[in-house]
Amino acid sequence: MIVLIGLALPARAEMYKWVDEKGTVHFTDDPSVIPEKYRRDTETRKDTTEPPPKPKEKQSIPPPPQPATPVPESQGFEIVLSRRNQINYVEGLLNRRVKCNFVVDTGASFTLIGRGTAKDLGITIDEYTPFIPIATASDIILTPLVTLKSVLVGQAEVEDVEALIYNMPAEKEGLLGNSFLGKFRVVLDSVNAKMTLHPAQGVPSPDRPGGYDKDYWVSRFRYLHYNLEMLKKLKATYESKDARVELNRVNNAIRFFGNQLSEWERKASFVGVPHHWRE
Repeated sequence: MIVLIGLALPARAEMYKWVDEKGTVHFTDDPSVIPEKYRRDTETRKDTTEPPPKPKEKQSIPPPPQPATPVPESQGFEIVLSRRNQINYVEGLLNRRVKCNFVVDTGASFTLIGRGTAKDLGITIDEYTPFIPIATASDIILTPLVTLKSVLVGQAEVEDVEALIYNMPAEKEGLLGNSFLGKFRVVLDSVNAKMTLHPAQGVPSPDRPGGYDKDYWVSRFRYLHYNLEMLKKLKATYESKDARVELNRVNNAIRFFGNQLSEWERKASFVGVPHHWRE
């Protein structure tokens, strides 16, 4: 009978209550320990204690995909503008020693400096100096082209800046053109009288060889090809007039831009600029 009871025990155990001759109440889940003389009066009750629920296994839920963090754009160089007659001016430092008050002109190909500023910089104009044509209201004049060691505006500095020496309306005044500004993305804020220069060069990638985008490379090569084409046409004109002084100056300019084009071709090939960006 004990064996049968043991086999009959369900998964949820039964409890047995019995009282001995001294009145002591006993509980057990094993009926075999109950003395035989008390088994007739044993009370049986089910253990209603529920087993603790099994903890649910935590499912590993992957976190939602996070949006790609954009690369923060450079804060750029913020420069205070002074305005006179709706014209923006900034102060520049040439070759780290001579100051010049520049008119900001994002449409000008070159930076211009006056003859007085060129003299202060110790620039010498001789027969080897390249001259390029500048169209005026009445004529085309040949203007000397020089290379400044550096131009510093605010905290933004560019080395080897091409500049034309030109008779400016005011002493110590110049024009800040794309030979400097082309190295940046320019944001003009006329309301707050400031200009922000964001460096054009970024992280090199397949679509930004050398860190520059397509527009930068295309505009640079277009500028060089345009100047060479214009100078060669002007050379033919001076040859027909036998204007030897002007012809010598134009030939120097052709050599200058030819060397520039070769150097930029070398740079472009090194960083993998596509050929159709250089046409």
